[in-house]
Amino acid sequence: MRRVLRPLQWVWLLVVVLLVWELLTRTIATSLFVPPVSEIVRTFGRTWFAASPSTLFLSEEFRTNVLPSIGRIAAGYSIASVVGIGGGILLGVWRPAGAFFNPLIRLGMSVPVTALLPLAIVVFGITNSMNVFLIALGCLWPILINAYDGARGIDGTMTLTARSMQLSRRRYFLNVLLPGASPAIVAGMRVSVGTAMVLMVVSELYAATSGLGYYLTQQQRLFRFPQLWSAILLIALLGILANAAFAALERSALRWHHAARGESR
Repeated sequence: MRRVLRPLQWVWLLVVVLLVWELLTRTIATSLFVPPVSEIVRTFGRTWFAASPSTLFLSEEFRTNVLPSIGRIAAGYSIASVVGIGGGILLGVWRPAGAFFNPLIRLGMSVPVTALLPLAIVVFGITNSMNVFLIALGCLWPILINAYDGARGIDGTMTLTARSMQLSRRRYFLNVLLPGASPAIVAGMRVSVGTAMVLMVVSELYAATSGLGYYLTQQQRLFRFPQLWSAILLIALLGILANAAFAALERSALRWHHAARGESR
């Protein structure tokens, strides 16, 4: 019962906001730029979905602009995860290398990735590689730092115990190092999900020939604001679904960690 009632604690506020939005845009604050919620929802259905089962009920607009964006996020996020986890663990285990590269990593984190957009356009051109590069670079730093901190934060007692048991490097990595660092790694990966969404939209706003960011720009130029708001709604729903999916995977992969924390409490 609590699981059913808990989401309702915040859903009611969203419903109230949407009702007030609908009433204001229908009566007092009518505006070309902010259409009523009902019009946005109708446009959302017409724009992104179709009645044909052969296309999985997805419209041509969805296939043209949404699927490329999802592909760019998947590619950039995957690259960042592989490089960030591998590099972070390596630097965390190899202390001299970690001490040497740590200032450079902190410097890289302090530079907004969006500031590199003009340089990325010059180097890669208006291509998918440019979008993937920006997404990967932005997602890299949280994953790398968390993997580095997670590897460095392994309990010294566990390391000494593993050495006394004469574990091989492979067994030490799989049974001690990776499980011990995984909570921090997963935390960095979860933060990077939102970063990937933001960078996907930003990179496509200025340098793309397809994608949700490109679609937003086109609708704004054509003053088609219901379509623009429907794209914003779709981006929000994609972000919610991505975070929900990652949260489910996190609960499954770190079930042992959450159980241990519950016992310690």
